[in-house]
Amino acid sequence: MLQVDFEAQAARRQLDKILASAGFVRNERLSRFLRVAVERHLEGRDQELKESLIAIEVFGRLPGYDSKQDPIVRTEASRLRARLSEYYLADGKGDSIIIDLPKGGYVPVLRQAVAEGSPAPRRRLARALPIAAAAACVLVALIALGGWWFRKNVPIPIAVLPLNNLSEDSAHDYFADGLTGEIIRNLSIIDGLAVRSQTSSFAFKGKPQNMREAGKRLQADYIVEGSVQRAGQQLRITVQLIRVSDDFPLWSGRYDRELTDVFAIQDEISRGIVNSLRLKLGGGRRRYETSAEAYDLYLQARAAIQRGLDGENRSVAPFEAAIAKDPSFAPAYAGLAAAHVARSGQAGFDPADEMAKMQTAAERAIQLDPLLGEAHGAMGIVYAREAQWAQSEKSFRHALELAPNDSVIYDNFALTLLMPLGRIQEAVPLLRKAEKNDPVAPRLHATLANALIAAGRYDEAAEQCMKLPADFPARSTWLARARLGQGRVQEAIQILVDRIEQGANAPDIKGFLGYAYGRAGRRDEAEKLAAADQRPYAQALTFAGLGDKQRTLDALERMAILGPVRLGRDLTYPEFDLVRGDPRLKALRKRLGLPE
Repeated sequence: MLQVDFEAQAARRQLDKILASAGFVRNERLSRFLRVAVERHLEGRDQELKESLIAIEVFGRLPGYDSKQDPIVRTEASRLRARLSEYYLADGKGDSIIIDLPKGGYVPVLRQAVAEGSPAPRRRLARALPIAAAAACVLVALIALGGWWFRKNVPIPIAVLPLNNLSEDSAHDYFADGLTGEIIRNLSIIDGLAVRSQTSSFAFKGKPQNMREAGKRLQADYIVEGSVQRAGQQLRITVQLIRVSDDFPLWSGRYDRELTDVFAIQDEISRGIVNSLRLKLGGGRRRYETSAEAYDLYLQARAAIQRGLDGENRSVAPFEAAIAKDPSFAPAYAGLAAAHVARSGQAGFDPADEMAKMQTAAERAIQLDPLLGEAHGAMGIVYAREAQWAQSEKSFRHALELAPNDSVIYDNFALTLLMPLGRIQEAVPLLRKAEKNDPVAPRLHATLANALIAAGRYDEAAEQCMKLPADFPARSTWLARARLGQGRVQEAIQILVDRIEQGANAPDIKGFLGYAYGRAGRRDEAEKLAAADQRPYAQALTFAGLGDKQRTLDALERMAILGPVRLGRDLTYPEFDLVRGDPRLKALRKRLGLPE
């Protein structure tokens, strides 16, 4: 009970203020819950704040209420905690009294807020001293274990491992995978967190994990893990935040809700993690609302993307179906734009048609939500392929401001704009930065290896190639190119020959072999490859290796149909040093809108 009457009066005034706020004034259920809890506490009746009594008095349940069958009190208590946290981060930021409902019970705690940098008041609300002592212990631990992050303003590295699907139906894997991606995306826009990308996190899918080993590989100091169980429209989601250094769980949450509450659950998970790490939710948070059917389709599409190019192709249909269910759901348009980005560079798809669809989806996503970094990144690609370089760079940079942890945007920025414009010295550090957030992502390692080769940094490129999985399509090709740059021509040839004999089907691997044969003086073998493969790029490489400038330029001119991004990037490679500065090449660059 409060020590003196005026403190009780102050607490009731604070309660009235909270209940009059936007988050409570229209929510009769949560308001009644909070008022009953605080009034009973102020009256010294804490023993009555039990789950069964609250269910009967607050939520109208009948005597004999069974909490195992009906978790209404736990569910609403979780919502109440989240709503209180939200109030004190916004409307109640400057309030002098804080009302809290700690996890594990229903007895509220009331304490005075202490302004940052000001001395603590002598008088405190009852029960504040134990909490203050606990807070002090936590603060000391944070300083000892990691407080230097905050002093140096360095983001906290954190990773979200794929949520386990505990449903009886394995077909619900997509829901767990998609929800994992959404949690990653939600955390990625919070200031103070460096969230490991979805690509890196999903390298651990289906594998039993030692948290310290996972943290080491992901270069993360905190790991989020959990599970999802779905039965029809009912969800059970459990999540915990683990400190990698000592496997200590800092926070956990369990949510037994309906599918329609999935957005609220995501918000509460983000808030729980943020509060545990003493951060603040930034202004970039978005709260989406859509139907359960549309969101289910959206998660199917998001989960499909994790399965490589084939999955990206298959994600288009569920994204389109989600949009048909809810034409105002911005993330579905952003995902659809990204899917068309992937398809526009694949054989079997009409690049012009894919580009048009990409632009339409990205523009609609931005119209609905201007804060979607993924959509601005897609527009950066659209502008680049039209040689509108200034607009492209503006879109990419804005995308990175909105989504600074999205390694896909970094990757596309480097491949689509910086490298085609010959700005290799900018591309390499940009990709190095992205690598920190995506430490085990093959695509990013391959792009970085490619940029290092273009920069003539062959030793670093070879080292980068060794980070790629042995079966990654471009690994052997890029490693062979690095060996050529190092002057190890015969070794480069052997790498390429071995991979081709093993059935490798990496793009243009035979063109690079033709180049290596030419460099080694094995002209007949090079000419034989050029005759067998009539594709312009493969021939351009082989002719360049043979030192035949005119045939190289002929082949490059036939590549003009591929557009400024592809040709501009290829022309940065050392394989084409032979034709650099040639008048024909200058004319070709000008025709495509590429600067000299």
